[in-house]
Amino acid sequence: MKAIVITKYGPPEVLEVRQVDKPAPKDNEVLIRIHATAVVATDPQFRKGDPFITRFFNGLTKPKHAIPGDVVAGEIESVGKDVTLYKPGDQVFAACAMTQGGQAEYICLPEDGPLATKPLNMSYEEAAGIPDGGLGALNFLRDAAQIQSGQTILINGASGSVGTYAVQLAVHFWHSSDRCMQCCQCRVG
Repeated sequence: MKAIVITKYGPPEVLEVRQVDKPAPKDNEVLIRIHATAVVATDPQFRKGDPFITRFFNGLTKPKHAIPGDVVAGEIESVGKDVTLYKPGDQVFAACAMTQGGQAEYICLPEDGPLATKPLNMSYEEAAGIPDGGLGALNFLRDAAQIQSGQTILINGASGSVGTYAVQLAVHFWHSSDRCMQCCQCRVG
């Protein structure tokens, strides 16, 4: 399979297209044929190893993951013997930030990781963009802030991927309460 490969830190020229072995799923993994991926804000930082703090996550002297890319959307081609949530042919999107590997034709991911079925009315390209900002916003709102339905919150700087999703998720949490903020979608008459 073809993949983008990086073996040292540096400018965009350190990225190479190479033939690499197609991965095989472990017992708890799915093999995804990638249809779309996205270059996110951290990709250039991890490629350059700058700021230096990124090297604590990505390798001190060189990238520890040969294939970059932390968001994907595609179709499951095969599953490991212990996989029960997905089957071949399922359209999915996922985050693979801990292992990278999204800038390739195929990737194996655990079925219990940040992996979800792609909505039918969404393109692969649209779905690939969700995990980066969407998971960040969800973690901040639900897990860190422990937002509850009906609460009022302020999202300062809602212009990037995390902020944009934070606004949408905050509205979702609000609407899941008994009250409604009377936004344009909820007004009757």
